[in-house]
Amino acid sequence: MGFFTKKNKDTLDKGLEKTKRSLFEKISRSIAGKSKVDDDVLDNLEEALITADVGVDTTLKIIERLEKRVARDKYMNAAELHAILRDETATLLTANRTVVETFNFGKKPYVVMVVGVNGVGKTTTIGKLAAQLTHEGKKVLLGAADTFRAAAVDQLTVWSERSGAGIVKQKMGADSASVAFDTVSSAVANNVDVVLIDTAGRLHNKVNLMNELTKIRNVMRKVIPDAPHEVLLVLDGSTGQNAFQQAEAFTKATDVTALAVTKLDGTAKGGVVLGIADKFQIPVKFIGVGEGIDDLQVFEPAAFVETLFGE
Repeated sequence: MGFFTKKNKDTLDKGLEKTKRSLFEKISRSIAGKSKVDDDVLDNLEEALITADVGVDTTLKIIERLEKRVARDKYMNAAELHAILRDETATLLTANRTVVETFNFGKKPYVVMVVGVNGVGKTTTIGKLAAQLTHEGKKVLLGAADTFRAAAVDQLTVWSERSGAGIVKQKMGADSASVAFDTVSSAVANNVDVVLIDTAGRLHNKVNLMNELTKIRNVMRKVIPDAPHEVLLVLDGSTGQNAFQQAEAFTKATDVTALAVTKLDGTAKGGVVLGIADKFQIPVKFIGVGEGIDDLQVFEPAAFVETLFGE
């Protein structure tokens, strides 16, 4: 079962288990001893969501929706809070999320430039995408444009071998834009379906490194005028609020079109996905809920919320 088909919900449930357990404990404490949803319950719930790294702005939106819902529907039983919370959070995410295709395979080659700081799982995400795409019959080419770390090129080479995707690479310290140019040129010449460009782990406070992303994009456009078709920012969900800061910096520095949030299985901070999806108005297309290739899933807001707040 691939990234682009409906995933087994058991995998999602398992991957978000730590976050769900943490949220349930916090919500349970917020309603302990209460027979109805009152101001104290909402105040405690607000604190629970913020400490789950949902984010202040998104939490306030959720609380405001809950207040209106409780007043309108006259829900007095605190035991029903989970259902209300699930419904209102799903409505918020659905209302704010533009419905887009995961990838638009109408364009060939379809070029994806993957960005993010070191350690977020960027190269691994590329490898998992490549493996699934080749499994679905796509001809995939990887571009090893992270030439600052030998380990990055080596890691991508291993993923190339595992996935059956081709790879374009140069020597350590080579110009990243040159690698990107060679990759898209090869893709056009060899009738490749999808190009995945790995970039160096940009430190989000280094303007010169951010400028290099612009250089890479401009060089690729000499071959494919509208490349890249996607700029995928990879964020580590386990870093909580730091993921917000990285998203903010990258969206200001380059034209990020999609997000992937990884490492959710190892943290209780999975609420960060809700906040990021709501705040940045950029589709979260993928979430990582485990180490296996199939544990990189398409982000489906309704399923995600159901897993966190459902019974």
